[in-house]
Amino acid sequence: MPLIGPGAATVTFIRTAEGPMYLATVIDLYSRRCLGYAMSAHHDQELTIASLRMAAATRGGRRPRTIWHTDRGGEYVGSEHAEACKRLGLVQSMGRVASALDNAVAESFNSTLKTEFVYRRAFTTRAQAREQIGAWIDTFYNRRRRHSACDGLTPLQYENQDRQRSAA
Repeated sequence: MPLIGPGAATVTFIRTAEGPMYLATVIDLYSRRCLGYAMSAHHDQELTIASLRMAAATRGGRRPRTIWHTDRGGEYVGSEHAEACKRLGLVQSMGRVASALDNAVAESFNSTLKTEFVYRRAFTTRAQAREQIGAWIDTFYNRRRRHSACDGLTPLQYENQDRQRSAA
């Protein structure tokens, strides 16, 4: 299975009483699974590279020629990010300027996260937000939340079903 087959990424803002926190995510376009995420008080290349590394670890390492789609934010067009993509064998793809539809799956994930989880809570600290959002992604979004794009299955069920079909 590809690293992000192809995949999409974006960064979103999370409000905490301690100050802003940013969440960078990597979403598999095939299964809608959130493969990687990172959170920080800083919106920079280090944040997006951390989410990309987590996605690579989730898929077992380097996956040459996998398409990596993002918006044109500075954190994705910088040289450090380009070098990280090169090390992982990823082919960078970027949407048009000011066109959220080019990255609709990643933007949809952010909307789901905020509507179903973030807006229903008040985070006192960044650490609290990081722990709770990470748990929501790992235990609910990837394992229990059904997706119409996955024939009503969860992302993990959809991937497992695909593996079983491929093995047969």
